Amino acid sequence: MQIIPAIDIIDGKCVRLTQGDYGQKTIYNENPLEVAKTFEAAGLQRLHLVDLDGAKAGSVKNWKVLESIAANTSLVIDFGGGIKQEADLNIVFNSGAALATIGSLAVKNETLFVQWLHRFGADKFLLGADVKGEKIAVGGWLETTDIDIYDFISKYINHGIQQLFCTDVSKDGKLEGPSTILYTNIITRFPELHFIASGGVSSIGDLQELERMGCGGVIVGKAIYENRISLDELKVF
Repeated sequence: MQIIPAIDIIDGKCVRLTQGDYGQKTIYNENPLEVAKTFEAAGLQRLHLVDLDGAKAGSVKNWKVLESIAANTSLVIDFGGGIKQEADLNIVFNSGAALATIGSLAVKNETLFVQWLHRFGADKFLLGADVKGEKIAVGGWLETTDIDIYDFISKYINHGIQQLFCTDVSKDGKLEGPSTILYTNIITRFPELHFIASGGVSSIGDLQELERMGCGGVIVGKAIYENRISLDELKVF
């Protein structure tokens, strides 16, 4: 199982939100490159980079942070937040992202996203699904749709998607443990999917449980920044 540390960016700084609430923001480091280098030095190979300013504005904002980390580390970076137009997508790839992370767009503009999958290759995208009660949530989690998570995954697997991360929005940023029942159901139904768990990880025990369940990867953010999990502990994975 691959450990994928998360760096969330506001105003060029490394922050974390609780349950997507911009009012509940903690700044952890003024220099995201420094944080990324720490992850690389610990032997981690991937990075989940989220442009929170971009997500709010609807267009990519913190691409300079992406460019800096891509140029100065060998981390495989997936970058998301504000990718709504092809111009944004080109900025993300040209700035060094290996994967573009797409969430709300896959719900709200399926036609455009499917065009991108065919034009750029489905292997260039990491699909993100925010879930509330097995239904897809969008718009910073404020809006719950009537789209079933399993139907959503099935549709995009048919379009070639290979990697997906799923966040149970009731768990994210709360350090209360991951949504193991939901994740087990997804892994059982879609064994071919490279499934990445996200949200709620609070201890090394959570990571061990996710590995036993068959997760291909797990995104870890707040637990690292709050020193619930040390980088040394992550070396066993």
